[in-house]
Amino acid sequence: MNIIVCIKQVPDTNDVKIDPETNTLVRQGVASCLNAFDAYAIEEAVRIKEKHGGKVTAITMGPPQAEQVLRGAVAVGADEGILLSDREFAGADTLATSYTLSRAIRKIGAFDLILCGKQAVDGDTAQVGPGIAAQLDISQIIFVKSIRELTPQKIVAERMTEDGFEVVEAPLPCLVSVVKGINEPRMPSLRGVMTSKKAQIPVWKVKDVEVDPARIGLKGSPTYVHKIFTPPPRTGGRKFEGEAAQVVDAFVKAVVDDKLFTS
Repeated sequence: MNIIVCIKQVPDTNDVKIDPETNTLVRQGVASCLNAFDAYAIEEAVRIKEKHGGKVTAITMGPPQAEQVLRGAVAVGADEGILLSDREFAGADTLATSYTLSRAIRKIGAFDLILCGKQAVDGDTAQVGPGIAAQLDISQIIFVKSIRELTPQKIVAERMTEDGFEVVEAPLPCLVSVVKGINEPRMPSLRGVMTSKKAQIPVWKVKDVEVDPARIGLKGSPTYVHKIFTPPPRTGGRKFEGEAAQVVDAFVKAVVDDKLFTS
């Protein structure tokens, strides 16, 4: 079973910097780490490979230092990593990112599953995974907390919903985004670390991937950050004290007299 895992290197949450001209995250020279949810996607891919056989390919788009998360994936069991890194890819929104990744996946070739974390902690949109599935015109199951059954033809998974969970069956190939509780990511072994250090990580530029230049990077991003600002501090609230009946009367009077909660 051929599995592709889409992962992302995100800025350290304690060291986020914004470019004042483009209003995009500054990634060059900023401490970064693997997106937390993607660790579960890597682990699930490796577990599937151990059970069903096959190959796990990790792929990411980012600056040159994003190679680190690919080596981390190899250290815990991925077979190879591919880095999409080009200035023309920079500044991509979720649409341009999903398009670019989908084109790279087409270049990789035949696959059965695409796994990714449910969302990236820097953007929190949860749009790239579904966007990749849409670009590739394949089925998708998002927010998966358990894979019940997996055959060469289909996948049966439990996905989280606002009210609990539901069981969904989909044909392969399929994209699956996973949530935190699906597994417990392993620590890399010494052999895995040594393997990752020796691994060859190919870097694909725009010229290496068949893409429409108008659909990548900032040029291909119909959404953008218009303004970034720090929200004003909250003002002090109103506190009602006393017996329950007195508090209710005082609250109702405040609503009527002071027109609280009205525009």
